Amino acid sequence: MSRAFVFPGQGSQAVGMGKDLAEAFAPARLVFEEVDEALKQNLSRLMFDGPDEALTLTENAQPALMAVSLAVMAVLREEGGVTVGDACRFVAGHSLGEYSALAAAGTFSVADTARLLKIRGQAMQKAVPVGEGAMAALLGLNLEDAAAVTEEAAQGEICTTANDNAPGQVVVSGAKAAVERAIEIASGRGARRAVLLPVSAPFHCALMAPAADIMADALSEVRLAAPAVPVIANVVAAPVGDPIEIHSLLIEQVTGMVRWREGVLRMKEEGVDTLVELGTGKVLTGLTRRIDKELTGVAVNTPDDIEQFLKTV
Repeated sequence: MSRAFVFPGQGSQAVGMGKDLAEAFAPARLVFEEVDEALKQNLSRLMFDGPDEALTLTENAQPALMAVSLAVMAVLREEGGVTVGDACRFVAGHSLGEYSALAAAGTFSVADTARLLKIRGQAMQKAVPVGEGAMAALLGLNLEDAAAVTEEAAQGEICTTANDNAPGQVVVSGAKAAVERAIEIASGRGARRAVLLPVSAPFHCALMAPAADIMADALSEVRLAAPAVPVIANVVAAPVGDPIEIHSLLIEQVTGMVRWREGVLRMKEEGVDTLVELGTGKVLTGLTRRIDKELTGVAVNTPDDIEQFLKTV
């Protein structure tokens, strides 16, 4: 078995996330305490008890998802002796999950990752006034067809492909009117569904440039170590291990497309047969099966999941 560890992105958050881990494992509690301390915020209480509308805010959802992923990783390490360097060939994460992946692989400390994601969430939220941007899922169209739709829909405004998640699952992002035009055009070109997403900002498009500038400054203040294994970076869908290149790609990632489908296929080309999703939900595990049925996806996010996974390592 050749594994990659993968880490979920925004949309996987849910009230109650991480609570069972905190109740069952001291290493998980320590991660949540470290994140709370780094942020000077009781984020763990918000994760465990809500309210949902506060947890869903980008500036809270991003560090919360990272915290659960790293809590799972800490339990695997402390309870089962599982390390990234020994247990997997690559790490990868969807959008903010790339930060979780890098932290798991030792590039960032937990505290630095929490602070970076808080800044990232705030910057992305502030980059575009609420109501001026939008994102939409185009289901049933491939990347090339979706790109053609955005090109036609733009009409001088920003409208671009933002996430290539799986075959027939592409997300577009940009100015609200342009994204609404893309939905109409896609519906006329055979999309099975084309729907606005309930997000607060148009992520992964040129409208996020102000947030990219803020992240450039924030990342320059943080030490990056070489990861224990290469990260499959979102914007190039290829393995990267050099801290200078990782720094540059994380800035580019704010406005660039998440090339998840290509990244998963690249891991398969490199010999990976199992993607282990560490953290809240099973979104990436579902995408794994859609991308390539020969790949195995395993979600590890509950005490029972951890117990079962440790039997396989």
